[in-house]
Amino acid sequence: MEAYSKSITVQEDDLDDLDHVNNVRYVQWIQDISKEHWLSVVTPELRKNVVWVVRNHNIDYKGAAVLGDTLHIKTYIAETRGALSTRVVEMHHADSGALLVRSKTSWCLLHAGTLRPMRITESISRLFIHQTGPPEP
Repeated sequence: MEAYSKSITVQEDDLDDLDHVNNVRYVQWIQDISKEHWLSVVTPELRKNVVWVVRNHNIDYKGAAVLGDTLHIKTYIAETRGALSTRVVEMHHADSGALLVRSKTSWCLLHAGTLRPMRITESISRLFIHQTGPPEP
């Protein structure tokens, strides 16, 4: 699946009492990049018709980031099945390349009008796959 990435620099507001990035901030970044990835590929019409909700976050904290560190954050869809999508987010230290955080989040697709789960269509799945030519009909 096509990956989406960005870089951020740790600010003072991101820190906890130990002067490391607070775990709550990592969760916020996971949700932020997930939403940004979705918005980067979706049409305004589709955005009005569907919404995503989190079912589960599984987060492995491998290392700590501190004030001034630059982090490379990458996300991609690992799997879709029915109404569920598994999204992976990885955060690496920009200078050392060390993996600091890896998460797998289960997202459920809902119809915006009814808020009931709906199957992830092939057209939605294709939004996250790198196309080498025009999309299939």
